[in-house]
Formats: sequence, structure tokens, C-alpha cells
Amino acid sequence: MKNEIKVMAIGGARENGKNMYAVDINGGIYILDCGLKYPENELLGIDVVIPDFSWLEENKDRIVGVFLTHGHADSIGAISYFLSKFDVPVFGSEMTIELAKINVSDSEEVKHFDDFHVVSDRSEIDFEDIKVTFFKTTHSIPGSLGIALHTSDGIIVYTGDFKFDQTAAPIYQTNYSALTQLGDEGVLALLDDSSNAENPNPSASEKKIAEYVYDTFNYQNSRIIVAGVASNILRMQQVFNAAARTGRRVYLTGHDLERIVKTAMGLNTLKLPEDDLLIGSLDELKKMAPDKVVIIQTGKMGEPIKAIQRMANKEQSDINIEPGDLVFITTTPSTAMETTVAKTRDMVYRADGEVKMISDEMNSSGDASQADLQLLMNLLHPKYIIPVQGEYRLLEANAQLAKEIGYTDDQIVIPAKGDVISISEDDIHLGKGVDLADTMIDGIGIGDIGNIVLRDRKVLSEDGIFVAVVTIDRKKKRIVSTPKLTSRGFVYVKANKDLMKDAAGIIEKTVTNNLEHKEFDWSNLKQDVREDLSDYLYKQTKRRPVILPVIMEVNQHHKRSKKKQKAAEKN
Repeated sequence: MKNEIKVMAIGGARENGKNMYAVDINGGIYILDCGLKYPENELLGIDVVIPDFSWLEENKDRIVGVFLTHGHADSIGAISYFLSKFDVPVFGSEMTIELAKINVSDSEEVKHFDDFHVVSDRSEIDFEDIKVTFFKTTHSIPGSLGIALHTSDGIIVYTGDFKFDQTAAPIYQTNYSALTQLGDEGVLALLDDSSNAENPNPSASEKKIAEYVYDTFNYQNSRIIVAGVASNILRMQQVFNAAARTGRRVYLTGHDLERIVKTAMGLNTLKLPEDDLLIGSLDELKKMAPDKVVIIQTGKMGEPIKAIQRMANKEQSDINIEPGDLVFITTTPSTAMETTVAKTRDMVYRADGEVKMISDEMNSSGDASQADLQLLMNLLHPKYIIPVQGEYRLLEANAQLAKEIGYTDDQIVIPAKGDVISISEDDIHLGKGVDLADTMIDGIGIGDIGNIVLRDRKVLSEDGIFVAVVTIDRKKKRIVSTPKLTSRGFVYVKANKDLMKDAAGIIEKTVTNNLEHKEFDWSNLKQDVREDLSDYLYKQTKRRPVILPVIMEVNQHHKRSKKKQKAAEKN
């Protein structure tokens, strides 16, 4: 029997993070990962961005389950939002599921969800005509698994984040024999990690990175503030080990970091080299000598760079950067974050601190290099390749690597968000896609911030706001008092008196014209004020602030009548 197989990129295609892919096999939908991404600078005020679930909501009865590859935010960060709309089972390794539970526990709506299922690389799950298996991969967090969907036409393989490291500790080691076995069984399509596909250099082994962390600690005589991702358990272990070897103790900032560390320790995937390694309180930290301290800063929601900026600006309530501190950045920022990181470094130096980054001296990425990707393809021998996880240039780089080892354009599809890829034994092609947007989270708001709001925020950040308050007497068709004008972030009012005076005159003229010559309509009046004022301000300043006309109405004749009536009553 021929299978009907379709793959859709709901997120994670032509973008960094927000990984989520739907594989539709004979009507059953298998969700691979459910991640979020942190906003770039133009998304002003947005906390995080999650996938658009609208197509899944239309097909919710066909969803079989969610299969998670690992416990980082780009793979599990949106799970609580997803489960608020869908009641389906969630599968992942023990570490991944524990981190997913932490994610869900923070949401009042789904904190009682309990349909989690722990799997391992030995698990096999049968769903009628489909079998799901898993294989161990190497990443910066234990319990990372690739996912294989077995059909009668071949296997669909999704790697999640991975790299090859021959020196990896046993709990991080890739199961090469499992990859070889999948290749022998026959892989129909490979969805592989493109996050590091432009990098021709092999990733540094974690053994070398561990020694680099130790050397950094050993030759530093002041406080060390480690900026990293809370769920990067491997890096946490390296920091713990280096601290113990150099006679330092570790202070954890933030409740989220403490929960993740305790979870990893409870699963025996993170170990304390010394029983008293962790500093118990802020008071204890302040009493210790600077050269005996390591502070781990992961920031709110796992975003350490912004937290370091606040520390440099003395905006943190507990710990800030002091002269002589070393800020040791152990995460590898994406290309989109390079400008932000450069500004952060400058801020740290202004605070009389120093900065060191692992990524400046070695390729410390947890994702596959070019050689890793080609080795993976040669182990699996997939018929078709679908590069995922990365911006377009990274997906294209992955496709070029495939062509170097013999694949043709007919065997490779680079997806965009919402694309539907149809796959059979004989063909792979793009079918009719669906329109998917980003869902933006701002505070408690989910998806209530759209392009119009973001556009207004951008204008406010660039050109400011101009408020015009006018009081009118509609019956007498006149303005009661001179318009009152207020500006924030546009011009300095005291230095631009002529501009403000002329703007008030334009408002008076526009309002009078509406009162005398047009059929009165509140919305038309405000729109005319907005347009005329915007044209004038642009001609004078070449800027377009957000203009807020506030029109108030009074009836003076009615007020005088009431006063006369009260006076008559007294008499």
C-alpha cells in the first residue's frame, strides 16, 4: 500500500529557533518539537515568539502526539502554549520530559497536564501502520534524541540539534550503530540540523572546551560571572568542575536556573564535584573573597545577554558588575545577536569589567559542522533531504553540502514556513502550502500583538509621540480654548515654540473647517487633524511621530442654564 506522506514546517524554517515540524502520514499528524525563539531587536517589547498553531487547530483531531528531541527552549519552549490548545500525549527522554514539566508548571492553564511519556533510544512505539523509534545524539544537554518515523515506503528521520564528538562522555555519546542500522533499513527523507552548516571548521571537542574553561578560571584573580544558557547542562558541569579545581564556589542567580540544576542533579546528569560547591545565599556570597567566587547568570527565560546588560548598568537588585569582574560568555550567539553582544561587551568594559567569550577562540557550537552533516548523510543514505533549523542561507549551505556528495536538486527541498512537502518513493515536491504567521507573546498576551502594533512601537521608538488636545462646543461650532500640545520623544518643546504655535494654528483651522463646512463626524475630524498635522510636522522636521488627537466636547450654554436654575432655587 502506498503511503500518503506530507511534511510541513510550522516553525524553524528560514529562522533561528522556534523548531516545529508536522509529519502527516496517512492522515495521522506527528509533531516534531515545539519550540520558541527569542525576539530580535525590531520586535519591540515582545518577550518570545512561538509557532502559529492555526493549521493544527483545524486538524486537531488528527494529531497523534508531540515528540521532543531535547530540553532546550528552541525545542520545548512553546509546549505550555501548545498544550493549552491540544490535549495530546508528549514523548521525550527523561531529562527532556522533566524540563517540559517545569515549562508546563509555570502555566496555570495546563499545570495539571500529565500525559507525558518517557522514552529512550531503545523505545519503539507502534501507531497502527507507523512505528516511532529514537536514537541517541550528542548535544549540550543529556537525553538528546533523534526521531525516526518508520513507514512501508521508508523512514522519515529528524535529527533535532546534534553534532559528532568522539570524546563525548557516555551520557552524551551518539549511537553510531543506530544511525547505520537506519541507513540499512532505508531512509526516505532526512530533516537535519542546519544551524551551523556554514561553518567549515569542526566543532571543538567538549574535552578541549572543559580545559579552556579551567584555564580561564585558573588565571583569573577576581570574580567570574559566567553568562550561559540554563539548560546547557554540559556547560554547567564544566563550570562546576573548573570551579572545584580552582578552589571557587558557585552562586546560582534566579529561580529558573536553580530548578533546572536541581532537576539535572536529581536525574544524576549533573554532579557536584564537592558537596559544598554551591553558595547558599546572597549574604554568604557578599562575605566571600572575589577570587573564590563564580556567579552563573542565565537571565530570565534563559536569555543571559540582556541580564549582563542590566548588571553592567547597575540595574540588578542583587548582583551587578564591579571593577575587575570577568564576564565569561559561554553561549554561542547567533548571527542576529552579534550587534547586541558587541554592545554588551562595551557596556561591561564601561563598568570596568572584562569580557571573554568561548566562541572567540574556538568553535564551541553544539550543532553539526559541515563535516558532521556530510557524515550523517553518508551514514543514513536518505533518498531525499529537507534542510531545517536555520535561516535561509544556512539551509542553502546544508543543501550545497548534500550536492557535494552526489545529491541533485530533485532530491532536495528547502522549506519555508507553511510549506507542505509531499513525499513518495518516486518523488518529492512542494504542494499547496498554508499561511502561517508568528505568534508573539507580550506579558500575558498571546498573539494579541500584530504588525500594526509593532509598527506603532517602531515609530514611537524612532520619532516619538505628539498629542493634541482640543475642546470644542459643537452646537456653537467653535473651539472653546487654544489647543494644548504635548510631545514625548519628538522635539524639545521649549526649544521649538514656533513649531508648536504653528501646529496649534493648523489644528484650529482644521477643527474649525470641520465644524463649519462638513457634516460632523468624530472619526473624520480626528483623521483630518492627524493628516494635516502629520503633513506639517514632516515638512518641518522630516519625522513622522505618532499623532494622538484628543477631542473633547462641552456645552457651555447648558452649563450656564444649570447655574441660573440653581441661583433661582436659592432665591
